[in-house]
Amino acid sequence: MCGIAGFLNRSTDSSESRLLEITRGMSAALTHRGPDDEGQWADPACGIALGFRRLSIIDVSPTGHQPMVSASGRFVVIFNGEIYNYEDLRAELVRNFAVRLRSTSDTEVMLHGFDAWGFEPTLRRLNGMFAMAVWDREHRALYLTRDRLGEKPAYYGWLGGTFLFGSELKSFFAHPAFQAEINEESIPLYVRYGYVPAPLSIYKHVLKLPPATFLKVTSGDGAGAPQSYWSLHDVVERAAESRFDGSLDEAVDSLTARLQRSIQQRMQSDVPLGAFLSGGIDSSTVVALMQTVSAQPVHTFSIGFKEDSHDEAKHAARVAKHLGTKHQEFYVSCQEALDVIPRLPELFDEPFADSSQIPTFLISQLAKQYVTVALTGDGGDEVFGGYNRYIWLGRVWSSISRVPRRTRPALGGALTLLSPNAWNSLFRAFGPILPQSAKHRSIGQKLHKIAQVLRAENERELYHRISSIVPFPSDLLDGNDFPIAESRLEVPSGLQVAEQMMYLDTLTYLPNDILTKVDRASMGASLETRAPFVDHEIVEFAWQLPLAWKIKDGKGKYIIRKVLEKILPPALTERPKAGFEIPLGDWLRRELRDYVEATLDERSLRQHGYFDVAAVRSKWREHLSGRRDWQFQLWNVLMLQAWLTRQTSAFRSTASV
Repeated sequence: MCGIAGFLNRSTDSSESRLLEITRGMSAALTHRGPDDEGQWADPACGIALGFRRLSIIDVSPTGHQPMVSASGRFVVIFNGEIYNYEDLRAELVRNFAVRLRSTSDTEVMLHGFDAWGFEPTLRRLNGMFAMAVWDREHRALYLTRDRLGEKPAYYGWLGGTFLFGSELKSFFAHPAFQAEINEESIPLYVRYGYVPAPLSIYKHVLKLPPATFLKVTSGDGAGAPQSYWSLHDVVERAAESRFDGSLDEAVDSLTARLQRSIQQRMQSDVPLGAFLSGGIDSSTVVALMQTVSAQPVHTFSIGFKEDSHDEAKHAARVAKHLGTKHQEFYVSCQEALDVIPRLPELFDEPFADSSQIPTFLISQLAKQYVTVALTGDGGDEVFGGYNRYIWLGRVWSSISRVPRRTRPALGGALTLLSPNAWNSLFRAFGPILPQSAKHRSIGQKLHKIAQVLRAENERELYHRISSIVPFPSDLLDGNDFPIAESRLEVPSGLQVAEQMMYLDTLTYLPNDILTKVDRASMGASLETRAPFVDHEIVEFAWQLPLAWKIKDGKGKYIIRKVLEKILPPALTERPKAGFEIPLGDWLRRELRDYVEATLDERSLRQHGYFDVAAVRSKWREHLSGRRDWQFQLWNVLMLQAWLTRQTSAFRSTASV
């Protein structure tokens, strides 16, 4: 894993030494992404400069050094990621073009591909995770591209006459053209989702390159719109016309083989390798299949908490013992979590409010003590129907949609007359006469979610309500008229409600939240992570399968469970879905209370000026009292406040240089 940064100037009046000096500073900001090596390349006649930081994984020798120039001399590349099918491409290039390679690097194979097939045809052949910049010296054009599902990040933008790009926003601060102006349009979007959705960033004039696209930039013509080289929309439409025509058992065998191939490809490494293990379906499947193809015990890592309700470590330990892995676990105290919080704005560069960012960073630190690469189970939920909302919303919506639209808001209002805790108490009082399905400890939260569903006009609005931390950002933001840009993604026709949510999550929540969290947290510890479930060939196969093979008998990931049960007894993994969650709600009331009070006091809230002080303070008092659980909305506010404080400090620091 690596970090890339660079720029293209419209003017060509800078010397080579000046270009190299600037790009060296930009790449130095990414040292955590690549602590093993660095490199710069510049052409003052074109105003182009490329900077690179390397975390050595494949071909750790100097022959893997970047920036790397193709054999023809035409292409220069800086590349963050891994190409998993590079050995297949290498064999094809040797066979058909008689190329001679001087290294075992996937980067060199890719460059030979550019020479032999051209940039875009090579791009379509790649199976991997990547963000890269490629300079075409012949046409004086810069290409910026990103992998299909969005594992690796790429930011870009024109600042005056300079086109800047980089793996993380912190590299932009090292360029004299950059001005850290907050994009006001991004604030309500962040408040709604807990992240700034692509293509926007938190800054004006800076965008995120969407997954599965490339951008062509020239100093004369500027940059056009990103062009797609792969489309999930097309994948879904093709899958509807070519469904898997075998039996369930045949589908399980086919998926097992595909996952084994995906995992074996991601186990290619010249440095120590392991896996995160929560003990859930996805990570257990990855580790189990890793162990079947490994000659040595796989090194596994898990995070635990002293609170039993959030402790997954004991489940992971049982899975590890059954599989015979070399297992390490780390129990997180609230103080250790508190120590991470000040680092979060720097790790993520943008405001980001998925609280599992904390244990993800801590498990990355743990793993880095033993390995340089770790496989994860990320993507399994979106691809194979694992989230609880896919399971129950389809059933609920089919019933609610038969209720007259005029009646639904009144019903929703009735459900919110009582707080979730009051509903819980009421159901506990009548527990002996209620069916088992009504005795869940969070029934009150579920009823409030159903109230949100009742207020939705259609499936699309339903998705936005359920996927939002704050469905209506104006509930928390100050009275200013902030525009809210709704998603304009087109959903293929003929999909069931659960499939629509899976499709939208794969395009939005997966790259903007899940993969962003894992990339920044792991890279903050100089650890590379790889996710076998987001192999685009796995995704394409999954969409050929009927929904009934993903969601069945009230459980998600049915076909993954069938794969796993061949290796692990179901008793080890059959339990309610969890993951690397922290006991955030309780910590906010207790151990983190002083931090919250300091961050959400009236003076601090007014200083930055984005939030409605009375609304935020009201939610904080309700949460403290236990009347309501506002943990996620409060964490959302806390992370923006923390980021704004760091942003002010960083801007002052930059301005004083």
